[in-house]
Amino acid sequence: MNNSEQTAAISLWRDRRFRRFWAGQSVSQFGDRITELALPLIAVSALNATANQVAWLTALAWTPNLLAIVLGAWVDHRAHKRRLMILADLVRAAVLLSLPVAHLLGAVTLGQLYAVALLTGAAGVLFNTAYPPFFVRLVPRTSYVDANSKLNASRSASNVAGPAIGGPLVQALTAPVAIVVDALTFLTSAVLISRVSVAEPPTASTAAPSLLRRAKEGLTFIFRHPVLRAGLGCAATVNFFTFVASSGLIVLFASRSLGLSAGVIGIAFGIGATGALLGAVFAPMISRRFGVGRSIAMGAVLFPAPIAIAATADGPLWLRAGVLAAAEFFSGFGVMLFDVNLNSLQAAVIPDGMRSRVAGAYSTINYGIRPVGAIVGGLLATLIGLRATLLIAAAGGALSLLWLLPSPIPRIRSLAPDNTVDSAGDADGDDQLAEREEA
Repeated sequence: MNNSEQTAAISLWRDRRFRRFWAGQSVSQFGDRITELALPLIAVSALNATANQVAWLTALAWTPNLLAIVLGAWVDHRAHKRRLMILADLVRAAVLLSLPVAHLLGAVTLGQLYAVALLTGAAGVLFNTAYPPFFVRLVPRTSYVDANSKLNASRSASNVAGPAIGGPLVQALTAPVAIVVDALTFLTSAVLISRVSVAEPPTASTAAPSLLRRAKEGLTFIFRHPVLRAGLGCAATVNFFTFVASSGLIVLFASRSLGLSAGVIGIAFGIGATGALLGAVFAPMISRRFGVGRSIAMGAVLFPAPIAIAATADGPLWLRAGVLAAAEFFSGFGVMLFDVNLNSLQAAVIPDGMRSRVAGAYSTINYGIRPVGAIVGGLLATLIGLRATLLIAAAGGALSLLWLLPSPIPRIRSLAPDNTVDSAGDADGDDQLAEREEA
């Protein structure tokens, strides 16, 4: 029995270990919002970067996810996942601190910004692939949805308040100095995680397969598992189409087609972030009322569908702004309903010996499809116009539901060990592979 099962009866509010981890993640989320503003500002204001150079800055931050499938396979055969998470936080802190140091020396370059984006992105992938085994040792299975709700609520709150805090901070301290704050949040996270004790079982003593073979096994496990296969297909589809209607494209549509000012667009996006916050908070309640699987299905439609509402906005200025705000609100609510429940379900069905490699393979596909969607969105907008592109994105994203309907997911009501989730998770060859990994 692991630590999380022993503390199943303890509320997460009373669980000191979870509160420490939650606090660390909440602090680092707010720090991330500062860096998201500061890095492009350094490139634009200090280095006179072009739009294409700024775009590369964003792309490099995502690029390490393409190697997540290999990194996850490596992490799975490391005994101490918590140490890897701490290492990832320390690396991110050190890399970020190089910017204010270079600023003081007058030596900031675009190459350094690219390196910071790439290295912090790689450390983030390391953290995210080590996280799933740590999470299930920290949180009782019956509390997966509640824990993910709290963690996602912090992320949503940072999206609401982070820019309001980060903007003035960057203005007051200058962008390179403000990044020190984000570095300190990663140090805080590392300290708090170091104080969270979890029982981590030793890895198998027998000779392990090659790294590439383990990576392939993680991908194969997903494709053979009816719950994971449907979940990944749904998530990748909805992510592709929502990135077809990327935030940049929606901003362009709101500005040029709806005639909204930057201030009004900012308010609409702020309202959308409150929708995500409420979605994270209410996800456990909705899950208990309708079931985990049906909540995932509702989120899969509610996340992309409101894009169509924004695309059809018309009328006076207040109505156009209100429709955009409503679309952002419901979309934010939907993505949290989807993420909280799907992440919890995945934690329940993946065996311990494969959590990191499955997470890596999942991230490679799920995150790798996003820049492809953004490129397709740009091409479509050029060929058929912004409004038509947004309508296609809304319809295509909502069709991600088709991955779920024939799968066991809609029939899963809860994550209790005796629930449908266990029988639904069986697939040919999966049990033998999981047993070999646990041996």
